[in-house]
Amino acid sequence: MAGAIFRNALHEHTGKTWERWVVELQQIAEPDWTHEEIVDYLTADGGMNPQWSEITAVMYEWLLGRKPVGLTADVGFQIGVRRTLPLSLEEAWDLLISKEGVGLWLGETASYRLQAGLSLLAEDGTSAQLRLFKPVSHMRMSWQRKEWDDSSALQIRVLPASGGKTTISFHQEKLEDPYIREIMLRHWEHVTDRLNLLADLRQEKERSR
Repeated sequence: MAGAIFRNALHEHTGKTWERWVVELQQIAEPDWTHEEIVDYLTADGGMNPQWSEITAVMYEWLLGRKPVGLTADVGFQIGVRRTLPLSLEEAWDLLISKEGVGLWLGETASYRLQAGLSLLAEDGTSAQLRLFKPVSHMRMSWQRKEWDDSSALQIRVLPASGGKTTISFHQEKLEDPYIREIMLRHWEHVTDRLNLLADLRQEKERSR
């Protein structure tokens, strides 16, 4: 269940392999230990920082048969992040497909014109292939980081919100495990924070004209 990226990162952080941690937990943890009890053990006795204790506990509970947050029967692990921006629908869409916007949700790449069927490759190795491109609405694509074995499915959508604002939604499916889901949760939260900052800057420029 645990993917190679998680296994390698855990080993690098703790000096122990995932398999060794599993054996240790099986010897110490009672079958009815709660998530908090497993986290406390990993932090106090395992020497992990709280962030690593949390994700390792989730991975171990998944091994025990407990369903992790974000796991679906059809599309594996998924994540959704939304942010409402002080922009109209058209302005928010223009921001998403601008050089600055694409630089956030994909990465720095050569000039292009977005359209269905287009393949994109960022400087850091992140790649995407647009499956659907509907202007001022949404786009769907396969999206993959360089170090991943398989691609995920990503949908980016703009939705009208009250007060003339717009909600930008990132929904990602087919993620490998809870660790990758957590990484992508933080990634899209960072992306939406940056988009909100860019939206504020654009609004300031408009007001100063």
